[in-house]
Amino acid sequence: MGTIWPSTLTGSLAEKPGPKYKRVADTIRLAVESGTLQVGSKLPPVRELAYQLSITPGTVARAYTILTDEGILQAEVGRGTFVAERETAVMDDVWSRQLHLLERSNPNHVSLFSPRLVDVGQVKLIREALRKAADCDRLALLNYPTRDAYQPVRQAVVDWLSDTPLGPLTERDVVLTHGGQNAVMTVMQAILKDSNPTILVEDLSYAGFRRAAEILRAKVVGVAIDEYGIVPDALEAVIKKSGAAVLCTSPEVHNPTGTFTPLERRKEILAILRRHNVQLIEDDCYRMGEARAPTYRALAPELSWHVTSISKSLTPALRVGFAIAPVGKSADLRRVAEYGFFGLAQPLAEVTRVLLSDPRSKKLVQTVRDEMAEYVRVAVNALGAFELTWDSQVPFLWLRLPSGWRAGAFTRAAEGQGVQLRSADEFALRDGRAPNAVRIAINGHVTLARFEDAMLRLRMLLDNPPEQISV
Repeated sequence: MGTIWPSTLTGSLAEKPGPKYKRVADTIRLAVESGTLQVGSKLPPVRELAYQLSITPGTVARAYTILTDEGILQAEVGRGTFVAERETAVMDDVWSRQLHLLERSNPNHVSLFSPRLVDVGQVKLIREALRKAADCDRLALLNYPTRDAYQPVRQAVVDWLSDTPLGPLTERDVVLTHGGQNAVMTVMQAILKDSNPTILVEDLSYAGFRRAAEILRAKVVGVAIDEYGIVPDALEAVIKKSGAAVLCTSPEVHNPTGTFTPLERRKEILAILRRHNVQLIEDDCYRMGEARAPTYRALAPELSWHVTSISKSLTPALRVGFAIAPVGKSADLRRVAEYGFFGLAQPLAEVTRVLLSDPRSKKLVQTVRDEMAEYVRVAVNALGAFELTWDSQVPFLWLRLPSGWRAGAFTRAAEGQGVQLRSADEFALRDGRAPNAVRIAINGHVTLARFEDAMLRLRMLLDNPPEQISV
């Protein structure tokens, strides 16, 4: 590691503009890309490098976090931080190969990275749907799918979403996608027209918004939030300064804080968007219960795009999502899907139609909610003495850490206890500031007893912060 500093990095810190943590991250990234730092190379501990460079440990830690999030570095509890292998560099938003290996090798390991649904009978229904789809017309298994062939599936989606207040909706407004993330990407492609577009996201937000924007070469700008969601005055100021084309938000279940944007705040936000001709993408994928307010599409059907899926209600395994266009813009959405990936594979579309049309599926969704709520109850019983945001119909909890813990240190300590969490840093913009908090996802793949044991391990850590003094 000494081959790239202090000369290269110290000079970079002194000469280049911008935050120091970015310059540290940029220098390490360049060293990895050029081969100066090889796969498996161990980086200095945070405090050691900070001392060498005469900067704060927090600056180095932030640079390491950015590169770990990008998959360039890999942190191993008790061993240090290393240059990651290319084939395992990218941490998927659901689970990584490393995570699967941990779970197989350690029966006490509990992943709370992303929600995992309990099986209350949906596996049986999916298998039945797969068998029925296999018996479809032989030509459906030989031909490219057509727009007309998808019509029964789209109608099944409209019927499935009939309890969601979406405003005027027909099957022609729906495009089938490969999960919610693909729906976000498809909608962004339908919206963005400028050569240098800007997308607004909440200061803390679902990382998939940023990743989709980066792939489309769009600039991402954060908007301040409070306990009710986006702050209207901050939104107006950012729009005026950035000239943004679209706002991405999750008003029913904000990811990661779990908060809800009430109707009056939604109306304030829409008034600003209309005034500046900014479109909106509403991500509704994390909602498990009934909608508590009209969707943005119901309130402003001319500018609101709606994204949802069956990943948090039935299963994420099928990778089926739904993108819904504003009134009058369905042709733009269909064009992107057809030009981009021709549409959902026809056998999978048929499985989706069978599954959504089965009257048992709706009943199973309610049972899934009830069972997941039991896990939430267990978590609240164990951690309720701390600053916890939760809802029985939301598959994760948001925990603000007590004095003595920092998010990075807490997640590492939790991993040392066999429990994996997401730090608030993973939901913040790279040049933003993350609160001292973690997201705890519900894992319905483990028994309630194992989940409770994981919660008690977290409580033990929370009750016993590390006793150290930084000087």
